[in-house]
Amino acid sequence: MGGLDNGIMSSALTTLIHSFHVSVSWGAWIITIYTLGLAVSVPIMAKLSDSYGRKRMFLISIVLFGLGSMSVALSHNFTVLLISRVLQSLGGGGIFPIANGYIVATVPVERQGRALGMVGGMNGISAILGPNIGSFILGLTGDWHWLFWINVPIAALLVFLGMRRIEENRASVRGRIDTVGIVLLSTGVLGLMYGLTNLKGADLFRSVELPSVYGFVAAGVVLLVVFLWHETRLDRNDGNPLLPMSVLRRPALRWTLAVGFTSGLILSSVIFLPAFVQSVLGWPASQAGYWYTPMALFSGVGAMGGGAFMDKRGPIATLSFGFIAAAVGSVLFPLWVTTTWQMVVASSLVGLGVGTTLGAPLNFMITEHEPDNKSTALGILSLVREVGLTLGPTLFSGFLTRSMSRLPAQIMTNLQSIGFSKAQIPASEMARVKGMESFGNFSTLIHKIPSVPVQKAILKALHDVSSVGFGHLYWSAFVISAVSILFVVLAGVYRGKQRGLPENRTRA
Repeated sequence: MGGLDNGIMSSALTTLIHSFHVSVSWGAWIITIYTLGLAVSVPIMAKLSDSYGRKRMFLISIVLFGLGSMSVALSHNFTVLLISRVLQSLGGGGIFPIANGYIVATVPVERQGRALGMVGGMNGISAILGPNIGSFILGLTGDWHWLFWINVPIAALLVFLGMRRIEENRASVRGRIDTVGIVLLSTGVLGLMYGLTNLKGADLFRSVELPSVYGFVAAGVVLLVVFLWHETRLDRNDGNPLLPMSVLRRPALRWTLAVGFTSGLILSSVIFLPAFVQSVLGWPASQAGYWYTPMALFSGVGAMGGGAFMDKRGPIATLSFGFIAAAVGSVLFPLWVTTTWQMVVASSLVGLGVGTTLGAPLNFMITEHEPDNKSTALGILSLVREVGLTLGPTLFSGFLTRSMSRLPAQIMTNLQSIGFSKAQIPASEMARVKGMESFGNFSTLIHKIPSVPVQKAILKALHDVSSVGFGHLYWSAFVISAVSILFVVLAGVYRGKQRGLPENRTRA
């Protein structure tokens, strides 16, 4: 329920924009405001669960998410909708970190891999299947309200079962809750994330010069520096800091957070698969999303199987396997994939890698030396991954947007090769092509052209320029996967020094 939200919303965004009669730029805030709220709530809800009980805060998170969903479904104007999405995000930010924190605090260490793998599998599968489920619910009911009403009985059932079956668990608490830290972290993260959401993928370096980017990012960074100073001072005075400074003092955990960031970048690359299937392989828009399925299945296999593998071989070997699989799958797209079955093979490898890295090993590594702040450490990891998930689409979409800008010239070249002159092509139609911002929007129009030769010439132009854009996208995903392997090796080296034992001798 928590992991599906953004994926479901992406498929319903156009419907909501039309329903509330707002512009596309305002409509994007339906997703952006949830992402910002999630980034703020994740570390705070995780810390509160360590202090006041993981069962209590887990159930409160579910209640908040359910109430937020109901409020969205009842929204009568756009302002109420956005406020309701904030309420949803406050609950959504607590679900996964607290669930994982409960596992690492209560499950014996030799079985944590399997348990964390199950939770990670749900997270990975939901992130990938979200757009398909959203499209299915919209197609079945024809009413966007059901995307949110369906969460209400699920949340009620989860609260009922949770109260009966989950035993309370909390860490030892010292001092009062860090209110100043909560304010500093919330405003700092909000500024940083808002600035990142204003980046323009088509012109990344120029967009950095925009006040809405550098102003908010700079303010966020300054506030986060003040936050770290405050937390260090509080920790030295034996207080109860929001952020356990032990997480940042240990080099192994700093490299683990770096791996968490790159894993968010890689996870964000999977959202472009339907566009690849549509523009490069030629599948219609109505069917392109279904080709998520092999990737989603292997993501689940990777998360659950990776957890069992971690119990036997340790987190470093598991992470290395996951990123190697993601790297191989990514590089196959530009080097090998020309047919649908080849795409299935490559995307399945990416899914396997994403699932393996998203599940147990990072969660285990970030908490293994944190007896009293397990959920808090997991919240920090989730926050870092969320930054990667926010920045990734901007970086990757830039490759596609820049490639799309070459489409009009390529169309002109292809049409001239079949005997069409520039004078025969209406200027209004070329202006429409130049105004297109995505391959998907354009490919749906091509099949309406009555002339088959013209249709083929334009389809070939679309295929050629999109292949270049997606080639750059997947090469960058390959490089990020390779860098992630380096980070994993460094984390393993420092982890071995900290434990005094090589990684391959023992895991616990």
